[in-house]
Amino acid sequence: QVQFVESGGGLVQPGDSLRLSCQVSGSFLTIYTMAWYRQAPGKERELVATETQDESTYYTDDVKGRFIISRDDNRNAVYLQMNSLKLEDAATYFCAVGVNFPDARHLIQTYWGRGTQVTVSS
Repeated sequence: QVQFVESGGGLVQPGDSLRLSCQVSGSFLTIYTMAWYRQAPGKERELVATETQDESTYYTDDVKGRFIISRDDNRNAVYLQMNSLKLEDAATYFCAVGVNFPDARHLIQTYWGRGTQVTVSS
């Protein structure tokens, strides 16, 4: 019902930048919140950043001032600009969206992409 195309991950050095992209398609009516999560090996998945329909944003403390989330509703896309990357930012980054469908307009369901790998190594 919801398809994801995530891209932008890669291998970088500390201090470098990366821009993750996530484009969503499917039979949904509206995309409400768009978010990025990450999961490092041996750790739980954690919320990195969110942006709502009204462009309100949230960032976890670890990335404030370094990461910027943005969305393009014309393209059903969300981006994560990651600057000043640190070793501890290395993880698989997942895009997530909250959407509703025509047959259940009042129900917002969350869907996840498969993730894109970010490796930070000196």
